[in-house]
Amino acid sequence: MLDALTLVTGVAALLLAAWCGWAAYRDQPTKDWHFIGMAVVTLLATVQLVTGIVLLARGGEPEQGTTIFVAYLLGAFACIPAAGFMSLAERTRWGSVTVAAGGIVLAVLEVRLYDIWGG
Repeated sequence: MLDALTLVTGVAALLLAAWCGWAAYRDQPTKDWHFIGMAVVTLLATVQLVTGIVLLARGGEPEQGTTIFVAYLLGAFACIPAAGFMSLAERTRWGSVTVAAGGIVLAVLEVRLYDIWGG
């Protein structure tokens, strides 16, 4: 797997988590700017999903198994959009908390993806 892409995605997810955590601390819901940040992080996760699938199609073999690798790729891809939709349903500070938690979860998934691939 591309280490740089995994690192950039994880750092972007943590930055999004900090940003939305700051909004929650200030008792604010998610705003349009937060959704732009979520779109950027989701784009990075999409690039990672496509890259992972291409590497598997070319014969790459994750150290801990293809099934678990694909499951983590799909989970990482869906993490931020799911948190974003949940924050739309909760238009209070808890929507921002939800996105912050999603960013932390995505960062942990990135570490796990690195480990599964054999990093």
